[in-house]
Amino acid sequence: MAQALNGLEYGMLLFLLSVGLTLIFGMLGVVNLAHGSFYALGAYAGIAVAVFTGSFWLALCVAPLVVAGVGAAIERSCLRPLYARGPNAQVLLTFGFIYVFDDLLRWLWGSHVRSVAPPAALAGVVALGPGRFPVYRIFVILFGLAVALLLWLALERTRLGAIVRAGVWDAEMAAGLGVNVARVFTAVFAAGAGLAALAGVVAVPIQAAYPGMGVEILVRTLIVVVIGGLGSLEGSLAGSLILGQAETFGKAWLPDSSMFIIYGVMAAVLLLRPTGLFGRALR
Repeated sequence: MAQALNGLEYGMLLFLLSVGLTLIFGMLGVVNLAHGSFYALGAYAGIAVAVFTGSFWLALCVAPLVVAGVGAAIERSCLRPLYARGPNAQVLLTFGFIYVFDDLLRWLWGSHVRSVAPPAALAGVVALGPGRFPVYRIFVILFGLAVALLLWLALERTRLGAIVRAGVWDAEMAAGLGVNVARVFTAVFAAGAGLAALAGVVAVPIQAAYPGMGVEILVRTLIVVVIGGLGSLEGSLAGSLILGQAETFGKAWLPDSSMFIIYGVMAAVLLLRPTGLFGRALR
């Protein structure tokens, strides 16, 4: 049971990361390789806010907003001029941002591993069956599910969500109906960066912050997007849960083959559904 809960908690972290990336990928057509860097930037920004203010909850609110602003600035100043130049220029640009952010984080915070303790209300453990499980990890599971529900309500039950979905499925038609697609693109990119930063803040008490953490998590996030499918909230959630369980049980049962297992899961899904579990064909 403990391994299943660990896999669920890890899956929720992956969901917070992947849902922003899949919307960016599905709507803008941009493979944002710097998405993991937003995760790392959020983690370090969260640590800075928590240390300065003494409040983890304030860090959870402030850090994602800061990183969302950084994402919006990058989309407007750097990515927008490249939309008409094809994917190669976009991939190279976002790949370059990986090194920019990595060096920036090393310059600001050094190369040491840093962390913060979970808030006092979430410290400790609870008894679950024959074992005990940290309260903070349960919070991560519930928090991830709450974010998934709020995102679903926002995308499926609001006018803004309808505009975003229209942009994901057919940006040209949305523009023809009078939607300011450029502004929506910026908002989606900023929201994706903010969600990645949110995952970084939530992950810090569990995994800490360290140089290269963004690159390390990026590979798994891309696998989630491939498994779940482009532009799909449901796909992000399903892919994250599947990968979280596969990697957690893989490390427990076959530690030397855990990476093979997650790639095997991805290959199996692609053989059955080349567009992912909830995906669609590329335009």
